[in-house]
Amino acid sequence: MYCIYLSIRLSTVIHSLQYFYTASSGLSTFPEFVAVGMVDGVQFEYYDSNIQITVLKQDWMHQVTSDEPDYLERTTASFLVAQQSSKAKIVNAKQLFNQTGGIHVYQELCGCEWDDEDDSTDGYEQHGYDGEDFIVFDLYTLTWVAAVPQAVPTKQRWDQDRADLQNKKNYYTKECVDWLKKFLAYGKSTLQRIERPRVSLLQRSPSSPVVCHATGFYPDRVVVFWRRDGQELHEQVDPGEVLPNHDGTFQVSLDLYLTAVPQEDWGRYECVVQLRGIEDTSIPLDPAHIRTNWGKTGDKGDILVFILRSVACVAVAAATAFVGVFAYQKRDRESIKLSRRLET
Repeated sequence: MYCIYLSIRLSTVIHSLQYFYTASSGLSTFPEFVAVGMVDGVQFEYYDSNIQITVLKQDWMHQVTSDEPDYLERTTASFLVAQQSSKAKIVNAKQLFNQTGGIHVYQELCGCEWDDEDDSTDGYEQHGYDGEDFIVFDLYTLTWVAAVPQAVPTKQRWDQDRADLQNKKNYYTKECVDWLKKFLAYGKSTLQRIERPRVSLLQRSPSSPVVCHATGFYPDRVVVFWRRDGQELHEQVDPGEVLPNHDGTFQVSLDLYLTAVPQEDWGRYECVVQLRGIEDTSIPLDPAHIRTNWGKTGDKGDILVFILRSVACVAVAAATAFVGVFAYQKRDRESIKLSRRLET
């Protein structure tokens, strides 16, 4: 079953257009509203309530605005409406949870996906409050699903607005997908490129897990796994999230715990990195290949590797924290799609 999953994941590309909205109250050092647009995990535009203009984040977006001169005006107007709506939603949520003060955050994730192999599409809209699920739009039934009891009044009110539900269906199944394809065409040289991963084995101390660290790859749809004697390991491993690098590429780490494995058996293990369009990259678990931060005078560079990696992860986590609450839901959608594929 797991091998089938790998085959499906690497043989098709699912492109995505996503918008993240974050409204907050009680945070004086953070904008009350932030909007970020992303195509295939790459940020292409930004807006917040302090600047109240749309800022382009990719060079190829200037071609979009050249071909459609009113793009920035329309987009900024749309974000302004979302800003006003989000402000009302956070006030409503505070009332539903019987809250009067404190720091609170209301988040929305909406967007669509397009499978370039079978031309299938999907759309979604999800709302979260204070780091927890609040309410989710079901595109197939055109109803809202309350994730917590406090969201039931909101569900009942939004379910009654049939015109809005139909508009959402039209947007997520048609307009959003059309824009996704446009953005992919404009940013083809950037968004549809392939960059090979650089793979390293790292270990902080003799008792620490061995980390298989892949970085510099694009796109972010990578499969990384450890295997022993040619068989993929499901135990002894601790997978990490795929994180963005400052240069637009991605990184991911996968820990392997070897406390009960004698070093003479290490040769049975290897880390494998799979990226669509290129051959697999594998690196055997050989002590000579492991960068450490102990034992040798010449390991200062390896210490720096660990320090830079930690700093980078902290910076990335800070930059992307406001969208993290929805990460697991994306994995759930991928699992559902996988099940549908296997059933057919």
